[in-house]
Amino acid sequence: NTLEPLPTVFSMLHPLDEIAPVVCRSPGLSDASRIQYVSDSTLRIVFTSCEPSIIMTYDTVQYLHTIWTLRKVRSEEKSAVLKYSEQMTPQYFGTSFGSHIRNISKGDSPASSPFQNYSSLHSQNRTVSSPGLHSRSHSPSISNMAVLSRSHSPTIGMPSFSGVQRFNMSYHTPSPKRLNASHSPNSTLNDSFLGPETEPIVPQLCIDHLWTETVTSHREKTSQATKVFITTDFCEQKYLCFLVESHHQLRCVKLIESNDLSQLIFVSVTTISAKDAAPVESIDAMLVLEMNGSLVLYTGVTRVGKVFIPGFPAPSLNMSNLMPRPSTPIKGISTPTRMISKQMGHLEEVVMPSPVTELRSSSRLNETSLIEECTFQPVGTYIHSLRDSVHNRVTLEMTTGAMLRISIPDIASSELVKKCLLAIKYILPKDVAMKILIKWYNIYNAPGGPSSQSEWNLFVTCLMTLMGYNTDKLSWTRNIDFEGSLSPVIAAKKARPSDMGSDEDWQYLITSDYHQQLGMHTMICSLYLDSIEAFQSKEDLSSQFKFDISAPLFSHIPAVFYVLHLVYEELKLDNLMRDNTRSLVVLLIQLARDLQLHEYIDFYWRDYPSLTKACTQTSHMNQPVYFSVEPPSVFQWLCCCLKGESFLPFPYLPVICERTKLIILSFALYILGDYSAVSSEPSKYLLKISAALLKPVLPYFLFLGFTLRDLESVPIGVALPIRDAIYHCRTQPSSGWSEDVCMLIGRQDLIKQAHEVTIAKGKSVSSDLPPANETEDEDDGMNDMNQEVISLIWCKDLRVQEVRRLLQSSHPVRVNVVQLPEVSDHEYIEEKENKLLQLCQRTMALPVGRGMFTLFSYHPVPTEPLPIPKLNLTGRASPRNTTVDLNSGNIDIPPNMANWSSFHNGVAAGLKIAPASQIDSAWIAYNKPKNAELANEYAGFLMALGLSEHLTKLATLNIHDYLTKGNEMTSIGLLLGVSAAKLGTMDMSITRLLSIHIPALLPPTSTELDVPHNVQVASVVGLGLVYQGTGHRHNAEVLLAEIGRPPGPEMEYCTDRESYSLAAGLALGMVCLGHGSNLIGMSDLNVPEQLYQYMVGGHRRSQTGINREKHKSPSYQIKEGDTINTDVTCPGATLALALIYLKTNNRSIAEWLRAPDTLFLLDFIKPEFLLLRTFARCLIMWDEIVPDSEWVNSNVPQIIRENSVSFHTEEIRTSEDLNMETLAQAHVYIIAGACMALGFRFAGSANEKAFSCLHKFVKEFMHCLTSSTTGHYNLQTCLSVILLSLSMVMAGTGDLTVLQFCRFLHKKTGGEMNYGFHMAHHMSLGLLFLGGGRYTLSTSNSAIAALLCALYPHFPAHSTDNRYHLQALRHLYVLAAEPRLLVPVDVDTNTPCYALLEITYKETQWYKETTVERMAPTLLPELHLLKQVRVKGPRYWELTIDVSNGTSHLQVILSKDGILYVKLRAGQLSYKDDPRGWQSLLAQTISHRNPEVRSFKPEAISAFTSDPALLLFAEYFCKNTSLLYYSPSILYECVTQETPGNSANIYSHRPGMFIEQTSFCTISTFDFWQIKLVFEFCNSKILENRLRQTTGKGLLINSEFLPVIKCAIDNTLDQCIFNSLVSLPSCRPYLSLLFIPSVTNYSCHSSPPFHPVCTLFFTSLPNSHYSLLFIPSI
Repeated sequence: NTLEPLPTVFSMLHPLDEIAPVVCRSPGLSDASRIQYVSDSTLRIVFTSCEPSIIMTYDTVQYLHTIWTLRKVRSEEKSAVLKYSEQMTPQYFGTSFGSHIRNISKGDSPASSPFQNYSSLHSQNRTVSSPGLHSRSHSPSISNMAVLSRSHSPTIGMPSFSGVQRFNMSYHTPSPKRLNASHSPNSTLNDSFLGPETEPIVPQLCIDHLWTETVTSHREKTSQATKVFITTDFCEQKYLCFLVESHHQLRCVKLIESNDLSQLIFVSVTTISAKDAAPVESIDAMLVLEMNGSLVLYTGVTRVGKVFIPGFPAPSLNMSNLMPRPSTPIKGISTPTRMISKQMGHLEEVVMPSPVTELRSSSRLNETSLIEECTFQPVGTYIHSLRDSVHNRVTLEMTTGAMLRISIPDIASSELVKKCLLAIKYILPKDVAMKILIKWYNIYNAPGGPSSQSEWNLFVTCLMTLMGYNTDKLSWTRNIDFEGSLSPVIAAKKARPSDMGSDEDWQYLITSDYHQQLGMHTMICSLYLDSIEAFQSKEDLSSQFKFDISAPLFSHIPAVFYVLHLVYEELKLDNLMRDNTRSLVVLLIQLARDLQLHEYIDFYWRDYPSLTKACTQTSHMNQPVYFSVEPPSVFQWLCCCLKGESFLPFPYLPVICERTKLIILSFALYILGDYSAVSSEPSKYLLKISAALLKPVLPYFLFLGFTLRDLESVPIGVALPIRDAIYHCRTQPSSGWSEDVCMLIGRQDLIKQAHEVTIAKGKSVSSDLPPANETEDEDDGMNDMNQEVISLIWCKDLRVQEVRRLLQSSHPVRVNVVQLPEVSDHEYIEEKENKLLQLCQRTMALPVGRGMFTLFSYHPVPTEPLPIPKLNLTGRASPRNTTVDLNSGNIDIPPNMANWSSFHNGVAAGLKIAPASQIDSAWIAYNKPKNAELANEYAGFLMALGLSEHLTKLATLNIHDYLTKGNEMTSIGLLLGVSAAKLGTMDMSITRLLSIHIPALLPPTSTELDVPHNVQVASVVGLGLVYQGTGHRHNAEVLLAEIGRPPGPEMEYCTDRESYSLAAGLALGMVCLGHGSNLIGMSDLNVPEQLYQYMVGGHRRSQTGINREKHKSPSYQIKEGDTINTDVTCPGATLALALIYLKTNNRSIAEWLRAPDTLFLLDFIKPEFLLLRTFARCLIMWDEIVPDSEWVNSNVPQIIRENSVSFHTEEIRTSEDLNMETLAQAHVYIIAGACMALGFRFAGSANEKAFSCLHKFVKEFMHCLTSSTTGHYNLQTCLSVILLSLSMVMAGTGDLTVLQFCRFLHKKTGGEMNYGFHMAHHMSLGLLFLGGGRYTLSTSNSAIAALLCALYPHFPAHSTDNRYHLQALRHLYVLAAEPRLLVPVDVDTNTPCYALLEITYKETQWYKETTVERMAPTLLPELHLLKQVRVKGPRYWELTIDVSNGTSHLQVILSKDGILYVKLRAGQLSYKDDPRGWQSLLAQTISHRNPEVRSFKPEAISAFTSDPALLLFAEYFCKNTSLLYYSPSILYECVTQETPGNSANIYSHRPGMFIEQTSFCTISTFDFWQIKLVFEFCNSKILENRLRQTTGKGLLINSEFLPVIKCAIDNTLDQCIFNSLVSLPSCRPYLSLLFIPSVTNYSCHSSPPFHPVCTLFFTSLPNSHYSLLFIPSI
């Protein structure tokens, strides 16, 4: 069998992906065969590009280049090519398709694709996502090796492949029937390669045919392109250029995009004779090395000129022919259908007539001949090739091997010239624009060209000449200073006949700008001196207005003038470019006069009065019809917008006038409130607009991409509304804004909030703490708390240090035993050891509480093991401080007494690790101790890692090792840890792991495993955790049966049955958590009825299911008969009912759990079961729990209330009919159960009523401990339960009253105060300071289930007691803990601080929407209860976090240590430094109503602001006595509102001072426009009313200095008017009169009798008492 050709082009979208074949869509075949694999071995890839996404290939048989577009394969194309490959046979490929390919060589179908279809290449059928294609845009020499890479390197060459062995790998994948079989990645093809079970590779990329070279009669083998690149000309037309070095040709293919931008169209091919070429991207040009060695610059296919390289042999300049040669357009070839031989003709440089014939005698612009006509020495012969083009730099490689790096100059360096060139290019036709740009480039970049200062003058002269002006005879251009000779070709100023001067010098002087400005000076006017005008002959006046109508720009003068005017308006909006407007307005005035645009002349005259006499010529050019009567004025448009007047759309040039567009749309958004301005109707405000619309980022105006740096360059009158919008957004920002927007509004606190930053943990305690031993701080396990936050939460006392003292277990305890005289030394030692044994019961219970206190407070170092504090069970006896040890053998101690305490110690150490810590499996294994005595601590450490979800990183192999080689403790900790880490996920791997340890889940025929009882209990609870809330039927059925599991015949399941039954009940409750009666698919199990039977007793049901045989034989040791042992099953069944019907308010189920109301029934129930029943009933009736003592007492049956006495009576009343002791015990346990439900209901809420209620019962029970005869154990149990409930309510608050209770019980060590009670008391202490005050408890269903496991109200009697409850479950409280501490952090100092919060609660059935104020750091309520959290002023900037639509944002903040960054306002002190706000530096130094506001010292400003603008303003303006009447007012407003940009801007634009210090006749009206816009903005009633309705605040500027400025302007203008009238001889007779006798209006085309600045301001000042006045002529 002959193997057909393999695919030859492959793609790889990622370095780690497998290569996949590329398919081709060819238009030459039928529809069914259009998609094929690229399998032509004669194809070579010579170029790839990312933008546009194309590739170029070369056919080594037909010698043609082809261009393809590269894209992702569509889904229908994938299925088509795979389906087609299955149907085709190898014979088909060899006949019909092959003959079709050969037809291409005959020219039948040049557009067809020379590819074959192939179906036998196989690989894994998978889809790989890709970040996209990346490629380089140039193509070095082609390699013969096929290189497949992600970037589709231009060096790819495609040789023919004889077989798949060339890849040295196989792409064979087994069939779907054998997917599990392993295969070798290095296996080669065999006979089964073409088997029917294989499947082809799924392609990823497809190429579509775009263009192919025309087939010529003369084809050569060496016509492959050696260099390919894409270039752009000056008019942004793209060309794909490829160099055929063997033919010395550079072929340029013109490409354009379709209207919908979805397709590339190749229009024509142009051939340039060249040895080499390289693109110059920065100036849209390319360098071409011609055959004669000359280096020529082209833009597109248009020749610009030769390149002169300094340092090479100097050219011999031939100045005989000064006729400049123009740009030479290359002869274009329209379509590829023409014969290629006609396209390869030699490029001729056709000399076209000069577009500017006047330049023949011009001394300024004939430098173009330098580039076009200079006869160079054969410098190019030394240049061998061009390489390494980057930006505007190219490397020249010489024939000698040397390399020279050159840079091509830009088209312009002046920003003004660049803007004008862009505008001209935009408005002119492409062919005209190309000529103009090339002409300018040649003039500007001639050798020895102009300096940057004279660039504009050269541009104006060039532009005017191209328009047809005679610049030598135009007065204002004739005297432009070119700063000396511009080039060797440009002639200098004409030589003077003698050193004594000439008349031309005088003419030059009196026509200069300086003379014009000096002639209008106030002193000249006051002296009545006549102005001196330049003498001009009639011949000059007649000749200077003759236009050359053949000039290329003559017919486009109106269009050029219009776009230059728009550029002029754009420059007004940029303070950095404002000086250029004066240069541009001179050109505009000349053009406006020649176009007879009187309105424009008047417009420019009002802007620059000093230039009115600079242009006095008139011309007779017709005015274009499309010009508006009123010239477009951006300031006038904005003024109308502020006034609410009607306006026309403002003309707009895309890309060029972007700032104009931004400002206008900003005003439309903010001032007019029109949100459609940037979305649907921008044409309402802009005459022309590009397709890409701006989108509003802030609610009023802010746009993407507008920065504060841009805003600083906007004039103050224009920027003031924008700054006002920023100010209002700054005061009420949204918490979901992006970082760029926050930077724009100046909210650094919001910017920093977006980054994941945690507070650095302080290792050293603060200075106000009492001194302690260094070793104590190092090893007590509590030295990693964040002291900065703790000192803010509890700043008035040392309660945290007291908690550390109570919970530390790493130091010897103090054993105080007094030796009586009759006691021997041996007996005294025994007494001390017995005392120590009692104290050790307390010490061993401390780690559980310490784990709560240090919860998630430590970030470990990955290279260091976790420090675990030592559990010290020794003591120190006074007065000699001798060591007391339990290992002396004097007394008997229980075996393995410290096992579980060591486990708890390891859990406490592991729980310090924060969830965000970076730890891995290696670090977990690294912490495994080598000492076997520490194995119990490591077991607890593993459980802690699971509770914090770090155990998911532990490798499966390590888990297997721990379970097989570890002890019982390790198995317990590991199983509970991995189950907690996979909470509610139904993870199958963990399920299998747990099932091995639960006999009920094993098959009946499986081998019985010797699983310790406690491990079984842990596995059952773990099963409930993994399937929490899922309602899994099978597990629920098994757990329901396990609650009543009978004892086995051979002592199986006979010990500690209570804990297993309880674990099964808790697990069943967690699996069906909160489902209530909606147990889908479990109706046949009768779950509630079965649980009720377990609770009250009755006949045992027969075992069903797979474990029926295991329980067939009865126990030989325990005789229970057929009845249910409720002592074993009642707790688990009761709590299972509570969890299943949690918060369902199911009254029928709750009635099952009500305490009996007859003494007969009470005798059948243990008192502690009454606690569980009452507690379970209250959990079901969740909404009926009320935080008062009446509700608590309502749970007590009537018979008990009527016959029982108070708790603290010393004697119990006797009765023959009633068992008063039973009633008393039932009473206290029912009260404890109700109090426990109250604690669960209000856990973590710090509810005052719940606290008062529970506090009352705690005091009563503590009083009962010393005076009641109910029973110490019963009272102590109930007291511990109520104290735990009280700590649950106050969890994380560190309440001082609860701490006093815990400390009192901590000191009680004798009597019946056993290990379990100590554990309960110190768990209460740990809950009170949960996580160092950062964590509190949740009341979600999952949290309640976890708390129920941890706080089960039956405490161990000794340290090894697990009969009723597994001690390891005490740590499941972690699953109920959630971070809710909000810590304000000053963004400037990065330290925690106080901040006032306003917390709004949602409306519920118990209360209406409520708002409370709290001083943070504070614990927030549960997030689902909140509507919003707001940082309230006035000291800090306000920030609102909206929680009504979702709590995700607030949860993210709380999870990152609760850090909320706040920014202190200027002039304010923190609450820690100034609690009452009386020490504010702003209040001390500046008072808005203080009459001495101007008497403060500027040094006071630096104390509360560091802004340099405000500091310099205070230094240089507020010390000046002449300015003190309003400078402090400006400073006060800028400081209080933190708007430093307003002070300098408004003050610098104060016209009164500006007019006083500047010659009135030489200024522009720009500053007056800004003050006018400021006044209009401040009087904008529409905007002010809208802001008051939405934000309750007015505009940004609301100060007293605006009227002061207005008054100063009025006084200054009065003086200016008087001076102007004095300077006019015709007005002098009227000066003696008090009033002007008659007033008439002049035509707007006439010259006003006084300065136009007054005219502008009289008509612009709001509410001004002036009007537009004109003095009649005499």
